[in-house]
Amino acid sequence: MLDLNALDFEKGGGLVTVVAQDASTGQVLMVAFASREALERTLASGEMHYQSRSRGLWHKGGTSGNTQRVVTLSADCDGDAVLARVIPAGPACHTGAATCFGNIAADTLAELDATIDERADGGGTGSYTARLLADRNLRLKKIGEEASEFVTACADGDTERANEEAADVLYHLLVALHAAGGSLGAVREALRSRR
Repeated sequence: MLDLNALDFEKGGGLVTVVAQDASTGQVLMVAFASREALERTLASGEMHYQSRSRGLWHKGGTSGNTQRVVTLSADCDGDAVLARVIPAGPACHTGAATCFGNIAADTLAELDATIDERADGGGTGSYTARLLADRNLRLKKIGEEASEFVTACADGDTERANEEAADVLYHLLVALHAAGGSLGAVREALRSRR
């Protein structure tokens, strides 16, 4: 993951800058500092720890529950900053906002993907998503139905219905993709590689 010996803590007075980014949406959540000890604790626990001159060493979400689970940690080319791709368990900002950078337009597909992940982990028991995840035949049947309704709307030139049916297709595709072990991130990477 991250080689702490490649970081230049001395340049920042014992600290490096950390940019926390939502691994699902790509949104920058916050910017903070970390000491070697903070990053060691991060690596050991799998959750972000930071260091501030006023608060000292702190575990993000240790009090609020708004933790940040680490997906990847990457040093920049100079070794004085770290990009932390995380899965947030709540708002990143102390004000209660999702990010410290104001109301940034959401990535609706990433939000939907995160909701499907939550349902797969047992959240929303009894929800339609949970039913689909548990029933392979229903899941696959719904993709066919929704795709057929989308094609019909397009053939009829019904833009409003085509938009609605496209949303249904995307939702059912993401559920089936999740059930197959895939991810929205992997689909994005496949699309990027085809540019």
